[in-house]
Amino acid sequence: MEFRLLGQLEALIDGRPLGLEGTRQQTVLAYLLLHPCQTVVSDRLLSALYGETPPLTARTQLQIVISSLRRLFAAGKQSNSIQTKPHGYLLKTDPSRLDSHQFGDLVQRARVTRDAGRIEEAISLYRKGLAMWRGPVLCGISSPEVQAAAAHLAELRVTANEECIELALTQGRHHEVVGELAALVKEHPLRERLHGQLMLALYRSGRQAEALQSYRAVRELMINELGIEPNERLQQLETAILTCDAGISLSGEHSGQSIRLARSAPRLLPPDIADFTGREPQTRDIEQILLSSTVVSASRAVPIVVISGMPGVGKSALAVHVSHRLAEHFADGCLFADLHGVESRRLSPMQVLERFLRALGVPGTEIPDEMEERASLYRRLLGDRRVLVTLDDAGGESHVLPLLPGTPGSAVLITSRSRLAALPGVHHLELELFDVEQALRLLSRIAGDERINSDMSSAKAVAELCGNLPLALRIVGARLSARQHWSVEQLRNRLENESRRLDELNHAGLGIRATISLIYEGVSEDARRLFRRLAIFDTPQFSGWVVIALLDVPPMESEDLLDELVDAQLIQPLTVGEGISGLYRFHDLIKVFAREKLAAHESPGDREGLLRRVLGALLALAEEAHIRLYGGPFVQIHSKAARWPLPKEIVDGLMAKPLHWFERERSSLVHGVRQAAQAGFTDLCWDLALSSVTLFESRMYLDDWRETHQVALEAARQAGDLRGQAATLYSTGSLYIHEQRFPEARHELEAAARTFRQCGDERGVALAVRNIAFLDRVAGRYEAAEARYIEGLEVFRRVEDGIAIAYVLQGLAHLKLELGNPAEAEQLLTEAIALARGANSPRVEAQVLHRIGEVWLSLDDPARAVKAFEQALVHVRSLADRVGEAYNLHGLGLALLRLSLHHEAREALGEGRRLARLSAERLAEARILLGMGELARAEGDSTLAAAYYREALDLADRIGAAALHARATALLEDSGRNVEARSATR
Repeated sequence: MEFRLLGQLEALIDGRPLGLEGTRQQTVLAYLLLHPCQTVVSDRLLSALYGETPPLTARTQLQIVISSLRRLFAAGKQSNSIQTKPHGYLLKTDPSRLDSHQFGDLVQRARVTRDAGRIEEAISLYRKGLAMWRGPVLCGISSPEVQAAAAHLAELRVTANEECIELALTQGRHHEVVGELAALVKEHPLRERLHGQLMLALYRSGRQAEALQSYRAVRELMINELGIEPNERLQQLETAILTCDAGISLSGEHSGQSIRLARSAPRLLPPDIADFTGREPQTRDIEQILLSSTVVSASRAVPIVVISGMPGVGKSALAVHVSHRLAEHFADGCLFADLHGVESRRLSPMQVLERFLRALGVPGTEIPDEMEERASLYRRLLGDRRVLVTLDDAGGESHVLPLLPGTPGSAVLITSRSRLAALPGVHHLELELFDVEQALRLLSRIAGDERINSDMSSAKAVAELCGNLPLALRIVGARLSARQHWSVEQLRNRLENESRRLDELNHAGLGIRATISLIYEGVSEDARRLFRRLAIFDTPQFSGWVVIALLDVPPMESEDLLDELVDAQLIQPLTVGEGISGLYRFHDLIKVFAREKLAAHESPGDREGLLRRVLGALLALAEEAHIRLYGGPFVQIHSKAARWPLPKEIVDGLMAKPLHWFERERSSLVHGVRQAAQAGFTDLCWDLALSSVTLFESRMYLDDWRETHQVALEAARQAGDLRGQAATLYSTGSLYIHEQRFPEARHELEAAARTFRQCGDERGVALAVRNIAFLDRVAGRYEAAEARYIEGLEVFRRVEDGIAIAYVLQGLAHLKLELGNPAEAEQLLTEAIALARGANSPRVEAQVLHRIGEVWLSLDDPARAVKAFEQALVHVRSLADRVGEAYNLHGLGLALLRLSLHHEAREALGEGRRLARLSAERLAEARILLGMGELARAEGDSTLAAAYYREALDLADRIGAAALHARATALLEDSGRNVEARSATR
């Protein structure tokens, strides 16, 4: 944490201010900070809070304040900073985290440097320390005790000002300090030293009469206020001014130097931004780096900072603002050039050097004609000077290399869309978008607090529609300011029309479209083609492989074009070092621009063809991921939609971890389904939705599952696609099974089976019937379940879908277990495990292993059951399958219980229940509760067992699991009898 006392009290965590609440909290914290790492007795704090007449509840109120501060500090993991001591409290903090300590340290360093004869360096240190002040010390805290304790800081500030100005006067800077001294004299009217310095500065500036008038004013004030004359030194200075005493004039040599410096100390900075907002951490970082050139350092390199970022993010504004803040530390001037980094408008280094050399005092006739000679002269002139060079909008490394000083003392601040990574020893600062709070602050500063605060909802929407881009926010703020009759809601409504959004973001020569257009025109034709075509896929992010589908170019060329767009800041990489396999995104406003270019350059027919290719490639990849997870195209229903296969080497790279690929493409899959529906690609739409279930099921993304299937079902119905309707109904029924909405699941699955029969799709019928069989078993309709399992099994054997066969076999095995036939179940599972392993499908193998573990439990062989469940857990954990893990932990817990390993059983069951609850898997949770009841009974706690059984009964009742309900009821009744029997024997 950091604390600021030099102005309004602030406490910061990672540069973000904590919200200090109320005067009492600020008063106590301020007093503790004025005595860091020291015990402050409670009476002192009470005196600071209440003066000499504290209320009866004062000590209680003080404890409340201390507690509130501790809670506030807990946000920064500093809750133990305030320690309770026998007679008071101690604030434990590193003094170097206090700006008051930093200021005192800078003043002390300045004095040491001054005494060593390094006057310019001393002035720089004084100025750096004085710049830390944001107002009177602890302003806003009126406690006399606090202000008395802080008085030494206020005194040190004035003294530092006096010492700094004294040095500036010895260096002939009297012109520069007159205004500063006038303000200081007004603020401290009885400081005679300041009055003397003002008189001297005025006299040396050729303003003798004003110097004498200044003396008369202070004399009159002191006589009226104190009844005394000014001190002897001030009186002697008045006499010297009256007589033009040579003793108070600078030497001829020094005066000449001053004149030469004035002639050759250019100030080329454009005006500072009056309403500059935010970027405090970045400002501090840049200042710290660039000011290293003004102190003695082991490094002999020129400090260089490169600010990079997307267009409109505020690079230039930050550079100009920081340059103004640093200007006083660079006595020999500030050079500035807008390099116009876009190739077509670029200012050449030759042109910039001519301007800089003229500013440094070189006559036009003496400026060399050759670039190398100009650069050499430029570096020679800067060799012994302290100059800040600010280069805005650099196009590349070669654009700025001739403009860099050759020796330390000067410093360079560069802005560019690219990082300029080839420049050695550069400090890189990537500028990010504003967050919502910063965006609203900027809008308020431009359009007015009252206007923005009156409709905060619309203001936040405006910031979001601007993508929190500072340039866009500045434009809309200026439009609001210029149109006082507009409401914030009115502006919001105008921006919501995407086709006109860039038209709205234009004001008084500032425009988002123009800014982006310059960069767009600066990239190659192939990169421009890719840029606009990327807008065809309406998703928040996109993968690098889409370039191959959009342009039909080799992978290496695709990667080069992506890099060109990244370097131009037209797209943003979301992953590092992955190239064609990586993820990228548009900023919202740049995407609007890309869509405009797409509509202007690609015909509707071409756009439709491009979208089909991208979605076809996405579908082909989703199918391949499923195949690699399940060992083949098993348990899937597909359409005849055209696929657009990518090169095999690209597919192999993407599919190294199929579930990882699915996870990364989650957003693309969901948006792809919606976009396919909007485009009328019905077959692509429902096929992509069903292919995505591999991800949705394994990661329990049930909302995505539901949304994509609602879209797909509606698209299939509108197109009259019966098979698409049947497939979507079947998959929706599977979703309802996962949600334990069994009645709805049966309704959808029976509708799917009927529709598949209409289409003559026996495989589809078998998939639906298989899931209906599961519902029959859960409901306790065992004969119907067995019949349906066998019906499905016959079809799957005929079509040779090995994984579907394995699913049905393990379902039948579960049924046999519930009917008390573990031997038959074992026989069925022997075939199922062979099929799963033959297909190399760890997901299905895990499900079969789970059922095998249940068989061993039924056969009273818990040791073998433990082995099966542990093998299954290895698979489900590698797949991050929380539901599968919950079921297998349930089985493992039961097996450990049978081995009398109660502690281990409790851990397994507890973790299983936690995972079941996280996944909203109520069927698994109910089964685990029965297991926890069994454990409680084994430990002799029938009351606790009954409580678990009641919870399980309630869950089984809510999801309509009749067989589980019956089992829970029987166990609860049995537990009740045990409790009664124990009561009778007492």
